Amino acid sequence: MSAAPPSPSPWGQFTVDPRRPEAAGLRASDRDRDVVLGVLAEGYAEGRLTREEHDERAATATAAKTLGELPALIRDLVPDGPAAARGVPDRADLHRQALQRWEAQRRQAVMTFVIPTLICWAIWVMAGFGDDGEHFDGGFAWPVFVMLGTGAGLLRLILTKQDFIAQQERRLEKRQRRRDALSE
Repeated sequence: MSAAPPSPSPWGQFTVDPRRPEAAGLRASDRDRDVVLGVLAEGYAEGRLTREEHDERAATATAAKTLGELPALIRDLVPDGPAAARGVPDRADLHRQALQRWEAQRRQAVMTFVIPTLICWAIWVMAGFGDDGEHFDGGFAWPVFVMLGTGAGLLRLILTKQDFIAQQERRLEKRQRRRDALSE
């Protein structure tokens, strides 16, 4: 009778890897608790946990408030992996960080488009009324050029979203490798 291969590591299934020190204080989601409950059920089905151990750990997992409470419940049932020991983020975490950077860049690009555009159009409208304030003669709508200039950056960012995210993921991986090399 041969031993069953070890179960795949569940750490990447969490919203954030709960083994990472900076994640320990974050609130656990239902999905995070479900990952732990799944590992516990599998451990019980394989005979690695008694019924009492399973029930006790399952109750603790269900009542867990933060991610930091979860790893101890399954650490003896699944491989920890060398990546966790070094604090290397998994692919999902890298993608999440890259997406957050893209969203921050998009917000900045939107504000860079909206604020100058509104200011220029307001100036154009006020100047169009002239001294008498009764008749509007705006002349050439020059704020369009401001819109084109600031809108180009926003449009480029939106159209190249996937490229931007992939580039950010590569930068984050490279930065993590440098940190790991320095800490060794």
